[in-house]
Amino acid sequence: MTTTPRADRVTPISGFPEYLPADRIVEQRFLDVIRETFELHGFSSVETRSIEPVDRLSRQGEDADKEIYAVSRLAGGDGDEEARWGLHFDLTVPFARYVLENAGRLSFPFRRYQIQKAWRGERPQEGRYREFTQADIDVVDVGELAGHFEAEMPLVVADVFSRFPVGEFVIQVNNRKIPEGFYRAIGLDTAVGLTETLRIVDKLDKVGPATVTSMLVEAGASAEQAERCLALAAIRTDDLSFVDRVRGLGVEHPTLDEGLLALADVVRAGMAYAPGRIVADLRVARGLDYYTGTVYETQLVGYESWGSFCSGGRYDALASDGRRTYPGVGISIGVSRILGLLLGKGLLSASRSTPSAVLVAVNDEQDRARSTDVAGTLRSRGIPCEVAPKADRFGRQIRYAERRGIPYVWFPGANRETRADQVKDIRSGDQLDADALRWECPPQDLHPAVIRTS
Repeated sequence: MTTTPRADRVTPISGFPEYLPADRIVEQRFLDVIRETFELHGFSSVETRSIEPVDRLSRQGEDADKEIYAVSRLAGGDGDEEARWGLHFDLTVPFARYVLENAGRLSFPFRRYQIQKAWRGERPQEGRYREFTQADIDVVDVGELAGHFEAEMPLVVADVFSRFPVGEFVIQVNNRKIPEGFYRAIGLDTAVGLTETLRIVDKLDKVGPATVTSMLVEAGASAEQAERCLALAAIRTDDLSFVDRVRGLGVEHPTLDEGLLALADVVRAGMAYAPGRIVADLRVARGLDYYTGTVYETQLVGYESWGSFCSGGRYDALASDGRRTYPGVGISIGVSRILGLLLGKGLLSASRSTPSAVLVAVNDEQDRARSTDVAGTLRSRGIPCEVAPKADRFGRQIRYAERRGIPYVWFPGANRETRADQVKDIRSGDQLDADALRWECPPQDLHPAVIRTS
């Protein structure tokens, strides 16, 4: 008795995005811009392994355990240590380990960029995935890190987003010393605790002022302390006036003074090199414990409900070997997050779904070698092309190019008098004699373009 093989039922796994060719072109162009811009600013590329010891990953906060995907062999032996390894859920933790392992071979201050996948065990939703791509830059030094690096980070990001059509954006900056000094001065460090207060304030955009006030009071703050806390968080300026507004709240503390000076330097650099792009926003707290100085978040203007897609900050003790400490500052672009939102809303598209700028037609299958030779000549000159899959009627070959967005069709020997090749712009209908050794593809058609649709 024979049985008919059962067809496997293919079902998607949520949280693991897979793009169609046109959207993949958008992603690749974005990654190209990021890489080229990072290198323009002198950052060197590194890549780290995808797994780290679970105990190292777990040190990054109370929610880390539930975000980690453990890695183990299905057929592991008795000696295997179950769930010893975990997939990294960001690039900062593996980078800190990388610095410690390679400190003797690195030149400090070390400027690094890293573009890799990460994995996070959270509930998939719009713009949030279980598998995603991040693009990070960091500057790390030994012992001390100069403050001007904190001002540099948002300028690099502003350069990236100015080179790619994401739309209008704003980089919100704060300094953790400002709220910490402020909270100490009004007694929140003992009433609630600095870390808990920062985490509650960090929820302002998600839950609103009323809920944050309730959360602070429930945690031990007085109504007056909660009110003053929200007054600080309400300050937002694109110039240095935030300093006077904070002073106007009547609170003094040395840590607060340090934070105001440091943030003023960041905003001053933004005013000079990225006017209107960098704003002091004192509600930005960043809930992670290891941030100690300037912190960053980035939003698209008009789409603030999406939240931040690029964030980071300064950390003074994330990496230490017990003898030396390696302070640093970094910022991370959530590549999958921002593209998932822009592509999902139809705000970005590619001009075509293939890299090919030219389709070389085939007169008949016996003459395919001639078409292949033309394609080889065009490729040797850097012109992306492909040969028609079948020697169909020319009308069908043209329609094949139209469906894929290929702007030009090349016809070998199409000139009946001279037997010269001809190339047709299928958008305008113009068809002219052409030589594969000399024809120039217009620059705007050579590669697919990324288009902002609204």
